[in-house]
This record gives sequence, structure tokens and C-alpha cells, in this order.
Amino acid sequence: MKELKYIDDLFEREDLEDEKLLELIEAKDQVVLEHLYSKALEKKILHYDKSIYMRGLLEFTNICKQNCKYCGLRRDNMNVDRYRLTEDQIMDCCREGYRLGYRTFVLQGGEDSHYSDDRLVKIITNIRSSFPEAAITLSIGEKSYESYERYFQAGADRFLLRHETADEKLYNSLHPGGSYKNRVRCLKDLKKIGYQIGAGFITGLPGQTSTHLVKDLRFLKELDPHMIGIGPFIPHSETPLKNFNGGTVELTLKMVALTRLMIPKALLPSTTALGTIDSQGREKAIKAGANVVMPNLSPTDVREKYEIYENKICTGDEAAHCRQCIEKRINSTGSYVDMGRGDYVDWNASSRKINSHTGEKHE
Repeated sequence: MKELKYIDDLFEREDLEDEKLLELIEAKDQVVLEHLYSKALEKKILHYDKSIYMRGLLEFTNICKQNCKYCGLRRDNMNVDRYRLTEDQIMDCCREGYRLGYRTFVLQGGEDSHYSDDRLVKIITNIRSSFPEAAITLSIGEKSYESYERYFQAGADRFLLRHETADEKLYNSLHPGGSYKNRVRCLKDLKKIGYQIGAGFITGLPGQTSTHLVKDLRFLKELDPHMIGIGPFIPHSETPLKNFNGGTVELTLKMVALTRLMIPKALLPSTTALGTIDSQGREKAIKAGANVVMPNLSPTDVREKYEIYENKICTGDEAAHCRQCIEKRINSTGSYVDMGRGDYVDWNASSRKINSHTGEKHE
């Protein structure tokens, strides 16, 4: 079967011709898929052993100026119960997370102008001074180079900004007022500044083809990010895409596995979105090469309000229960939890271009 040879070639070369990638994306044979997942897991173990890194997620605002057609938090959705966490609430979440063993905090939110650069720098500085050995990850959208640099100087280590799709026409059609070129500019700026950067894409978007997904793999291969988030499109009833079919578990798992084989050292999350459309979705992603999970540290009274997509799992779980539940799930896959910072495998803290405490450049 030629597809099995393609997978073996990809495992060895960490690259493959576009037409062969296309065939693997469209493969349906279960023998082929199982071989793909097995080789992706083998590649992950080569670089990260059986470790699965836990990140503590804080969804600190669901207010967003953007109007992305697939997102339930979009500006024009008037049926969202909007909220913002205070600085004290954010610090309380971090303290609880630290007590539970987390050593990475992921601050995720909509593009909310209430959180000015000064306010964000204060939050980052407070987290850095309170938990000096923990990693701080931001996921707060498109900013200027100067803003990104200020957050880095304050102590942020990582930045997640999914490119969503590497096809410019498709991207622009889904992001009214947005710009694919600006999205890519942001990612390149973040990498230049010295962040561990995260890109990623959505599978099953309306209008998306297998050719688009090959472009995603090519884009990621060139960008070579440290983290790559891949999740299925889940339609939301308060968006223009409410009547479209969602992405599938199978397609998402294929793209996770292909990404692991092409960008083997990347940190790949097993997403909550996968767990939402399949009760075993997160476990399946781990077995297909994913090695990060992000349990929620947000206060339970706001979790249901952070509704990028509907019917999200674990919104009612307390932080401690969420951590215990996911640890059991991880162990069930034959993997084990690593509560350390979980940096990119080749990352050296001294490679930061700017010292987060002094702002001085390293020589």
C-alpha cells in the first residue's frame, strides 16, 4: 500500500511532496490511519518521551473587538454575557494553579482594549515576581511589535496566535476587517523578539479543502513554531457559520499526526474542542502525537461565558477536579503527566533576547 510507504518516508525525512501529503490527508483506510498515528506517536516519544505537559488556562476576558465569522465571542454577537477578570482574580487563579502544581500559566482572552499595555505589563510583572520559575504564555491576539516587546520585557515567555488557515483568500473571507498578512507579520514579530511562539489552524472550516490543509503544513514547516494548536471547527448558533457542518475527529487527528511528523519537536496540544466533539477525543490526540493539555483555572462562574464554540466540556469543574480528571485520562493512554514548565525541547532560557527583569539585551 503506497500510503504506508509515504508515512515511513515522512517519518524519516520529516517532509513529503505536496501530492503525497494530499493523499494522506484524504486517506480513509483504517490500516493507513493507524500507521500514521503510530509513527507520529513514535516521533513524539523520540523527542519528549511519554511526557504530557499540563498548562493552567486562564480565560480572563470574553470581550473582543474582532468579528471572526466562526467565533462565538465575535463583536456582533449580542447574546454573550460579557465579563472581565480583575487583576486580583487573575492572581488568585494563578495562586490556586501554583498550589495544584502548574508551572505554566496561559492567559487567554479576546482582543479587549480595556487591557491596555500598561495594565497587561502590570499583570505579567506581578505573575513573574510571584512565581519566578513559572512560564507565562499569552494568547491575546494581534498587537504591534512594540506591545509584544513590552510584554516580553515584563516576563512573558510564550505567545499563542493561531494562523487559522494559511490560505489568504479563505482567511480574509472568515475575518471581516482582518488581514492574513498582518497575522503572519505578528507571528514573525513574536519569533524575532524571542518568544516561544505558537501557531495553528482549524480543521473543517467552511470552504476549506485538502489543498488548503497542505498549505497549512507548508506554512508551519517554514515558520517552524515551538507550539502548534490544531482543533476542529465547531459551529456556533450565534455566528454566520451556524448552519455549516463542523470538523471531524478523524481529519483533526490526521492533521495532528502529520504535523508531528513534519515539525517533530513542536509542542502539540490535545484540545478541549476535540474532547467536546468526541468523549475520547483528547486521548485519541495524545495517541496521535499530541503532548500538551490545558486544564482550566478560570473561576467556574465565568467558564460557560467563554464560548468560542458551544457545549464546551468541563465548564463546571473546579480547578482541582479538572486537574485530577485530565491526569487520569492522560495515564489511560500510557503517557504520564509532567507538571514542569514543559518548554520546547531545544529551548534554552538564556536564548531570550531580552532579560525580563531588567530589559537589558543579552550579549
